Amino acid sequence: MGSKSFQLNLGARPLENGRTQFRVWAPRRRRVDVCVHEPGGLRCLPLEHSGGGYFEGTLPVPVGSLYKYRLDGGEAFPDPCSRFQPEGPHGPSQVVDPSRYAWKDEGWPGITPKGQVLYEVHLGTFTPEGTYEAAARKLPLLKELGVTTLELMPLHTCPGRFNWGYDGVSLYAPHPAYGSPDALRLLVDEAHRLGLGIILDVVYNHLGPDGNYLAQYSEGYFNKKYPNEWGDPTNFDDGEAAGPSRDFFLQNACYWVAEYHFDGLRVDATQSLYDASPRNIVGELAERVREAAGKRRVLLIGENEPQDVKLVKPPAEGGHGMDALWVDDFHHSAKVAATGRSEAYLQDYCGTAQELLSCVLRNSLYQGQYYKWQKKPRGTPLLHTEARHAVFYLQNHDQLANALKGERLHQQTGPARARALTTFFLLLPQTPMLFMGQEFFASSPFLYFVDHHEELQELVRKGRNDFLSQFPSARHALEKEGYQVPFGEEAFRLSKLDWSEREKNAGALALHRELLKLRREDRVFAAQDLRRMAGAVLSPHALVLRYFGSGQEGDRLVLLNLGAELEVAPCPEPLLAPPPGNKWSLLLASEQVRYGGMGSPSFADETRMRVPAQTSLVLASEETKT
Repeated sequence: MGSKSFQLNLGARPLENGRTQFRVWAPRRRRVDVCVHEPGGLRCLPLEHSGGGYFEGTLPVPVGSLYKYRLDGGEAFPDPCSRFQPEGPHGPSQVVDPSRYAWKDEGWPGITPKGQVLYEVHLGTFTPEGTYEAAARKLPLLKELGVTTLELMPLHTCPGRFNWGYDGVSLYAPHPAYGSPDALRLLVDEAHRLGLGIILDVVYNHLGPDGNYLAQYSEGYFNKKYPNEWGDPTNFDDGEAAGPSRDFFLQNACYWVAEYHFDGLRVDATQSLYDASPRNIVGELAERVREAAGKRRVLLIGENEPQDVKLVKPPAEGGHGMDALWVDDFHHSAKVAATGRSEAYLQDYCGTAQELLSCVLRNSLYQGQYYKWQKKPRGTPLLHTEARHAVFYLQNHDQLANALKGERLHQQTGPARARALTTFFLLLPQTPMLFMGQEFFASSPFLYFVDHHEELQELVRKGRNDFLSQFPSARHALEKEGYQVPFGEEAFRLSKLDWSEREKNAGALALHRELLKLRREDRVFAAQDLRRMAGAVLSPHALVLRYFGSGQEGDRLVLLNLGAELEVAPCPEPLLAPPPGNKWSLLLASEQVRYGGMGSPSFADETRMRVPAQTSLVLASEETKT
């Protein structure tokens, strides 16, 4: 399983006989000592300068030892490539032997883009305990639901007891709040035992504001000539330092796949990985990670706000060779369709049936048109891209928390509209992603939370409120109504899932489970092929998608109506006509009582067709009995 072609050559590498090889890049320093914490105090051992700004040496330091690097005889700092920070990012690093874990996933083939159903998880709020071990116990429920791959929000060590993960500062060390490195390996192992993939969200465009000691070793890790709203941008193209800096981040990407057997990565904010060098860092990362995975297939997903098709084009066509990209357009259009609000960055969306239909049939909406919010053209053509390379979602961590109260979709729109949009969404050919708890209409919000020291915590809270104030309604609530957004520990506690709701909201769970079964087992839906689909608008708030099967399989219809009950009469839309000698038979309606709905009348009789209000219908053609 582990790759023989990748071996981490930075940080502390345990050898035999209680010895460890240390290697660190510190070009601004003349001397580096390894200071080991022992019962009698610190034992400091020198490393040798090995050229290119690197210091290294093999020292009598056993596995489990705690250590820091003392720089130029002065202050000591954690290892930039520490495999574990048991006391957090300011504490000592620990020597960890990754080979001691006995993997049981030999023969696991990895995952490919086809047929995936992603499930985004924040480890700390996914379970009451907020640990790897507790998360592993929930995996059978996700398997039974129909999820195929977990996507874990970042695990990079952050300051404090809880954090979203995007403030990571010790990039190689999984956050100690969730458990030990081997407990993380056990989670991955258990996922593979159940036949589930598991990928990791990584952040390489910036580091967090507290506990980032990289500049103590070299300011060359950062390149301040580029803009970055989250912190100093990382360096991939500026001067001699760009080589070792690139290597630090590239090795990190390979490390998660090789040492932890992750099935791939979701790379955060790739548009902020600035690189003017001939070989773009995103493309090189994709190539190196695939090499590190050996024979295993890996799934590489990029977040890219401009939705740049280059991300998923193969290298032979000038692309970066990733497998998929997040498409915000679908979420934004669906959110406006559901709520009727188009504030702030949603202002360029109408939420009409035509808009939703265009997004589905062409993978995104903005493919080079002028975008008022950014005052410039946005997007690139995705219309010729296979649907599986576009990740669609109705909820994710950002979009939930960017609502004032962090509310779930069904809370903002009412359950009927949420059921209708869910039915439409989960049968689309694009790769769907659910956010944890979405499948049982969780009532817990997902809020923004960090645990910094008091002064920084207040700065972050103010910055977060300023961000929310781009929405006029949120600004009014904050400034005129005195609304206090939960923050810190309260926000973390409120964001934890209540798993008892899985039974309370059994109807929502049944809807998700049956839709994912249709998506997986119905050959027409499972094809994920836009070339075998067509769509039409039936009203400003209603549309139809037709999925063409073979003569043996028949066709499928999905109708979405977010408006009042629609009677399609007269009916000049040919997509609504069943194949000759066939009639439409109901497979599923989002308002059926078993899903928590009010019931759904029949779609068609001899004289008319009708689509109930706030409903999606799923129909199959079947031969008319003579």
